[in-house]
Amino acid sequence: MRIAVETEQTHPWTGRFISLAPGILLSCIVALAAFGLEAVEVRLTEHRFIENLVLAILIGTAIRSLVYLPAAFNAGIRFCEKFVLEVAIVLLGASISVQALKAAGPALVLGIVFTVIAAIAISYGIGRGLGLKHKLATLVACGNSICGNSAIAAAAPVIDAEPEDIASAIAFTAVLGVIMVLALPLALVGLGLTAPQYGVLSGLTVYAVPQVLAAAQPGGVIAVQTGTLVKLIRVMMLGPVLFALGMTARAASSGTGAKVKLKHIAPWFIIGFALMMAMRSAGAIPEGFVQPLAHTSNALTVLAMAALGLSVDIRSLGRAGGRVIATAILSIGVLTAIALGLIFVLQIG
Repeated sequence: MRIAVETEQTHPWTGRFISLAPGILLSCIVALAAFGLEAVEVRLTEHRFIENLVLAILIGTAIRSLVYLPAAFNAGIRFCEKFVLEVAIVLLGASISVQALKAAGPALVLGIVFTVIAAIAISYGIGRGLGLKHKLATLVACGNSICGNSAIAAAAPVIDAEPEDIASAIAFTAVLGVIMVLALPLALVGLGLTAPQYGVLSGLTVYAVPQVLAAAQPGGVIAVQTGTLVKLIRVMMLGPVLFALGMTARAASSGTGAKVKLKHIAPWFIIGFALMMAMRSAGAIPEGFVQPLAHTSNALTVLAMAALGLSVDIRSLGRAGGRVIATAILSIGVLTAIALGLIFVLQIG
């Protein structure tokens, strides 16, 4: 008995590693398959019609939707989808300097704030108009306007949402987020957008940060950097929105609303991204390290995309409910229209 206890104390991470290993291994296999298919695509056609990030999502989604995955895979898939992606975002900060933020300008920042507020108000109105309950309409509006499932998960305890409402909102936004990643590149050609314009459109309309990276990649490096910057500013709106929801909930329930947590206002990876960007701008990161860090960030993002796909079951679309589906589709249409209007008004080139 003493030996068993000492072994457990000597290797405290063994159990954690064993629980993560199946999901991480499967995500790695899907990511490698995505890299391999992209290489075959380039070899046969001399073009990248479908990027490795999108291929990783498609392969992962196909596996999750067509094959039964035991629960043993879930922990590792969530680890890659969340933590690995957050590390990738931090490393991506080394590719962007403060000059890029200055180039965005205060007008774009204010435009992003306006877009989020307007999208929440309109999405909520659409949901209520279609008969959704107040809390469910609020969850769909927050998810659509800020950052998808993360916003829904963060807002749910603040407004004391019901479990079935959370499940309905998340089920559809998970699928719609992937659909947006696959459909948005059509706008690059169909609307004749420039790289900065496409980056702004991606950052304003796609739900999650990793999905923005995948959606923006067809527009090139500038589109990815612009989209990431716009998206992170959009994510920072989650803190003020949660604070407002918390104040409203406490006023409506005589002080019983949930408190807003610091991690919702300033997630560690956003802080890390900002620090890496500041280090790049100050010259603390040698130029020779920038490309390797960018390549590492891309590889980790593909791995995270594989995990994201492995988390999406297309069959969950039918369980979300017709009113939720209609609300989400109409809301994303409104958000896209607002984003295109912003690009036109600010004359983003």
